[in-house]
Amino acid sequence: MTQTLSIQDLVRQPIDRILPHRGTMLLIDAVSTFSDEALSALATVHADAWYADADGAMPAWIGIELMAQAIAAHVALRAMRAGGGARPGVLLGSRSYKALVPAFTSGAQLRIGVTELLRSEEGHGAYECTIHHGDVSCAEAVVKVFQPPDFQSFIEGSFSS
Repeated sequence: MTQTLSIQDLVRQPIDRILPHRGTMLLIDAVSTFSDEALSALATVHADAWYADADGAMPAWIGIELMAQAIAAHVALRAMRAGGGARPGVLLGSRSYKALVPAFTSGAQLRIGVTELLRSEEGHGAYECTIHHGDVSCAEAVVKVFQPPDFQSFIEGSFSS
């Protein structure tokens, strides 16, 4: 029998047990809150990271990847709560990613919020996403994602067309 984890146990999972990203591509530090509809994650801007500009800041356009990783964490935690694991997914895009700052300052502790707006049986989803630094709103978007039933076939089909 599979043991189901409580929400508190899920949130306490190390981020590398939730997300498949590794090394310098893992931008999320931790999950702070989780529910079936929403998640809040934390990320720190590192001055020596691959994305850092001359001032050690993270360009605001990387915010879309922060949002995508928070969505991936939400999907993974929902799957873990149900006793399984998340299937791989892809970011389809965003109609309007709005950066309210040009960059996220070095050392900033960012809070990424994602709220599910849509989920289909076919694997399509949409999330309302925000990034805050303290009380300051830094970025917002509605992000569309897709979890194909057969990820390998989906990827292979993408390259053969």
